[in-house]
Amino acid sequence: MEIIFASSNQNKAKEIQAALPKEFIIKTLLDLDFHEEIPETADTFAGNALLKAQFVAEKWNLPCFSDDSGLEIEALNNEPGVYSARYAGTQRNDDENMNLVLEKLQNETNRKACFKTVIALIIDGKTLLFEGKVDGTIRHDKIGNHGFGYDPIFEPEGLGKSFAEMDIEEKSNYSHRKRAVDQMVKYLILNTY
Repeated sequence: MEIIFASSNQNKAKEIQAALPKEFIIKTLLDLDFHEEIPETADTFAGNALLKAQFVAEKWNLPCFSDDSGLEIEALNNEPGVYSARYAGTQRNDDENMNLVLEKLQNETNRKACFKTVIALIIDGKTLLFEGKVDGTIRHDKIGNHGFGYDPIFEPEGLGKSFAEMDIEEKSNYSHRKRAVDQMVKYLILNTY
């Protein structure tokens, strides 16, 4: 079964495809030859995920899903939140985003944070939401070469290493995105066969 992921982010698509059974094939917006940004104007992860999935469902009338994910840091009043990708500006630069977080936390002892993902799935006339979350802390420095986004400064609770120090298989054992994807997969398997 092909399902459209309302994103052009190939890193996310690979991560999600790795979590899905072989029967499900992820196609991205690039496969639909769509290269524009879908506006994310909501103030919640669920709202942004819904906006993107509804856009694809209305434009192509295909089963689709979208996610919105982000980092929430307790000491920063849950910033960057929905602005995670563009925290340091619209250029969406991972290094600049991480540098801004590290700068704001420079004198902060509370480094509690969590990654959240909300997936909106539109299929067979239904709209469903699935949420995944992983708690952790913000490191004082960047470490690791894997992953993307804030992975080099985020350390999942109790693991002693950043997401960026894990390969895709190891990260998927703890990933907020995988937790949301697992819920979506369970729904798809129970309702599409």
